[in-house]
Amino acid sequence: MNFKRGVRDEELEINFIPLIDVLLVIIIFLIVSATFSRTSELQINLPTADASSPQEKPLTITVEVDASGRYLVNGKEANGAVVADLSSALTQAAASGPAGKEPTIIINADAKATHQSVINIMEASRMANYTHITFATQVNSH
Repeated sequence: MNFKRGVRDEELEINFIPLIDVLLVIIIFLIVSATFSRTSELQINLPTADASSPQEKPLTITVEVDASGRYLVNGKEANGAVVADLSSALTQAAASGPAGKEPTIIINADAKATHQSVINIMEASRMANYTHITFATQVNSH
Protein backbone atom coordinates (compact mmCIF):
# COMPACT_ATOMS: atom_id res chain seq x y z
CA MET A 1 0.00 0.00 0.00
CA ASN A 2 1.21 3.41 -0.86
CA PHE A 3 0.60 5.79 2.01
CA LYS A 4 2.65 8.56 0.48
CA ARG A 5 0.61 10.59 -1.89
CA GLY A 6 2.28 12.46 -4.58
CA VAL A 7 5.52 10.47 -4.47
CA ARG A 8 6.04 8.43 -7.65
CA ASP A 9 7.49 4.96 -7.53
CA GLU A 10 10.49 4.11 -9.58
CA GLU A 11 9.81 2.69 -13.02
CA LEU A 12 9.86 -1.08 -13.30
CA GLU A 13 12.78 -2.64 -15.14
CA ILE A 14 13.28 -6.11 -16.57
CA ASN A 15 16.66 -7.54 -15.66
CA PHE A 16 18.03 -9.33 -18.76
CA ILE A 17 21.26 -10.62 -17.23
CA PRO A 18 19.78 -13.90 -15.81
CA LEU A 19 17.96 -14.45 -19.10
CA ILE A 20 21.22 -14.08 -21.03
CA ASP A 21 22.94 -16.52 -18.63
CA VAL A 22 20.26 -19.17 -19.18
CA LEU A 23 20.41 -18.72 -22.97
CA LEU A 24 24.20 -19.08 -22.94
CA VAL A 25 23.95 -22.33 -20.97
CA ILE A 26 21.41 -23.69 -23.46
CA ILE A 27 23.64 -22.72 -26.40
CA ILE A 28 26.67 -24.41 -24.79
CA PHE A 29 24.61 -27.56 -24.17
CA LEU A 30 23.49 -27.66 -27.81
CA ILE A 31 27.03 -27.19 -29.10
CA VAL A 32 28.40 -29.97 -26.90
CA SER A 33 25.62 -32.41 -27.80
CA ALA A 34 26.00 -31.61 -31.52
CA THR A 35 29.67 -32.62 -31.41
CA PHE A 36 28.73 -35.97 -29.84
CA SER A 37 26.23 -36.71 -32.59
CA ARG A 38 28.84 -36.04 -35.27
CA THR A 39 31.14 -38.73 -33.88
CA SER A 40 28.50 -41.36 -34.67
CA GLU A 41 28.50 -40.29 -38.31
CA LEU A 42 32.08 -41.28 -38.96
CA GLN A 43 32.75 -43.33 -42.06
CA ILE A 44 34.81 -46.31 -40.96
CA ASN A 45 36.35 -48.86 -43.26
CA LEU A 46 36.91 -52.08 -41.34
CA PRO A 47 40.06 -54.08 -42.00
CA THR A 48 39.74 -57.21 -44.09
CA ALA A 49 41.13 -60.67 -43.52
CA ASP A 50 41.22 -63.88 -45.46
CA ALA A 51 38.60 -66.27 -44.21
CA SER A 52 39.72 -69.65 -43.00
CA SER A 53 38.43 -72.74 -44.69
CA PRO A 54 34.90 -73.60 -43.60
CA GLN A 55 34.60 -76.14 -40.85
CA GLU A 56 33.40 -79.58 -41.71
CA LYS A 57 29.73 -80.20 -41.23
CA PRO A 58 29.20 -82.04 -37.95
CA LEU A 59 28.05 -85.63 -38.07
CA THR A 60 24.35 -85.85 -37.27
CA ILE A 61 22.29 -88.94 -36.68
CA THR A 62 18.54 -88.50 -37.02
CA VAL A 63 16.40 -90.81 -34.91
CA GLU A 64 12.70 -90.76 -35.66
CA VAL A 65 9.97 -92.31 -33.55
CA ASP A 66 6.33 -92.39 -34.57
CA ALA A 67 3.19 -92.61 -32.48
CA SER A 68 3.17 -96.42 -32.66
CA GLY A 69 6.74 -96.69 -31.29
CA ARG A 70 8.66 -97.56 -34.49
CA TYR A 71 12.23 -96.24 -34.65
CA LEU A 72 14.15 -95.08 -37.73
CA VAL A 73 17.87 -94.30 -37.44
CA ASN A 74 19.00 -92.17 -40.40
CA GLY A 75 16.02 -93.42 -42.39
CA LYS A 76 16.65 -97.12 -41.69
CA GLU A 77 14.32 -99.00 -39.41
CA ALA A 78 15.92 -100.15 -36.16
CA ASN A 79 15.78 -103.87 -35.44
CA GLY A 80 13.75 -103.52 -32.27
CA ALA A 81 12.53 -101.19 -29.61
CA VAL A 82 15.07 -102.48 -27.08
CA VAL A 83 17.60 -99.92 -25.86
CA ALA A 84 20.56 -102.17 -26.72
CA ASP A 85 19.32 -102.53 -30.31
CA LEU A 86 18.94 -98.76 -30.62
CA SER A 87 22.43 -98.27 -29.20
CA SER A 88 23.97 -100.62 -31.77
CA ALA A 89 22.01 -98.88 -34.56
CA LEU A 90 23.41 -95.52 -33.40
CA THR A 91 26.94 -96.94 -33.32
CA GLN A 92 26.56 -98.32 -36.87
CA ALA A 93 25.25 -94.96 -38.10
CA ALA A 94 28.17 -93.14 -36.47
CA ALA A 95 30.66 -95.55 -38.09
CA SER A 96 29.65 -94.26 -41.52
CA GLY A 97 30.88 -90.77 -40.58
CA PRO A 98 34.39 -89.45 -39.93
CA ALA A 99 36.30 -91.30 -37.24
CA GLY A 100 36.90 -89.60 -33.91
CA LYS A 101 33.99 -87.19 -34.19
CA GLU A 102 31.13 -87.49 -31.75
CA PRO A 103 27.81 -87.29 -33.60
CA THR A 104 24.90 -85.11 -32.65
CA ILE A 105 21.74 -87.13 -32.11
CA ILE A 106 18.63 -85.37 -33.43
CA ILE A 107 15.42 -86.82 -32.02
CA ASN A 108 12.35 -86.40 -34.22
CA ALA A 109 9.51 -87.66 -32.06
CA ASP A 110 5.88 -87.62 -33.06
CA ALA A 111 3.74 -85.42 -30.82
CA LYS A 112 1.75 -88.50 -29.81
CA ALA A 113 4.82 -90.70 -29.20
CA THR A 114 5.18 -92.02 -25.68
CA HIS A 115 7.57 -90.44 -23.27
CA GLN A 116 9.25 -93.81 -22.79
CA SER A 117 10.15 -94.08 -26.49
CA VAL A 118 12.03 -90.76 -26.31
CA ILE A 119 13.75 -91.84 -23.09
CA ASN A 120 14.80 -95.07 -24.85
CA ILE A 121 16.60 -93.02 -27.53
CA MET A 122 18.32 -90.93 -24.89
CA GLU A 123 19.37 -94.03 -22.96
CA ALA A 124 20.68 -95.67 -26.15
CA SER A 125 22.73 -92.53 -26.85
CA ARG A 126 24.15 -92.67 -23.34
CA MET A 127 25.06 -96.34 -23.77
CA ALA A 128 26.87 -95.49 -27.03
CA ASN A 129 28.70 -92.60 -25.23
CA TYR A 130 27.07 -89.90 -27.36
CA THR A 131 26.32 -86.86 -25.24
CA HIS A 132 25.20 -84.34 -27.89
CA ILE A 133 21.42 -84.74 -28.14
CA THR A 134 18.90 -82.29 -29.54
CA PHE A 135 15.21 -82.35 -30.33
CA ALA A 136 13.60 -81.30 -33.60
CA THR A 137 10.46 -79.18 -33.37
CA GLN A 138 8.29 -77.25 -35.72
CA VAL A 139 6.98 -73.71 -35.45
CA ASN A 140 3.40 -73.39 -34.27
CA SER A 141 1.36 -71.96 -37.17
CA HIS A 142 -1.23 -70.10 -35.08
